[in-house]
Amino acid sequence: MIALFIKLLLAHLIGDFLLQPTKWVKHKEKHTLKSKYLYAHIAVHLMALLVVLQFNFKYIWGILLITISHFLFDTIKLYLNIKVNSRWLFSLDQLAHLVILILTVRIYEPFPILIAYFYDTHLLLVLCCIIFVTVVASIIMKVIISKWSLEDTNKASLKDAGAYIGMLERLFVFVFIVMNYWEGIGFLITAKSVFRFGDLSKAKDRKLTEYVLIGTLLSFGLAVSCGLIFKLILPLI
Repeated sequence: MIALFIKLLLAHLIGDFLLQPTKWVKHKEKHTLKSKYLYAHIAVHLMALLVVLQFNFKYIWGILLITISHFLFDTIKLYLNIKVNSRWLFSLDQLAHLVILILTVRIYEPFPILIAYFYDTHLLLVLCCIIFVTVVASIIMKVIISKWSLEDTNKASLKDAGAYIGMLERLFVFVFIVMNYWEGIGFLITAKSVFRFGDLSKAKDRKLTEYVLIGTLLSFGLAVSCGLIFKLILPLI
């Protein structure tokens, strides 16, 4: 089952990413169904499937299902590209392809899909921790730091970049603690310090330095606390 899924996933990665130049993508977005590269892309995907499955025509219906659905999903994506946020559209498109791959595997190598798996206590605990270190921690930090106000601190930065950086760093810290890889946290702090040093040295602003330091300590503190609580609770489940 896993071997078949890996083969299908490899074919998808080759066809959708490795062998699809940016030129093809732009041409498809402009000409939609009239684009020759749309059909070239589907042909590449079909060939990738045949190669990874070693031209085993036992999987012919699965190959047809994946190829035809890929064409349909790509066509829908091209027509919705202007109306729907491109990031969401990309995510939904890839999710749809993944579902088809799983369905194909299930056709040839049936496996049970139990809803109970999604309610496993361990999984629910992990989800709680992920939501906490990303969204909840961001809100907590915003509430605490709102006591101080710095004008124009984000003037030259990307929109919401700080929030995303904070979420990612807390996720990394959480994973490092779960893996007992404390050295990784040290590396993360060092890397962040190196990148931040330039901003702070140029600013020569004590308030900004203190603001960044408070935010960093809060961020890492919340992530470390969550990781330690997770490790304490896990043996009790």
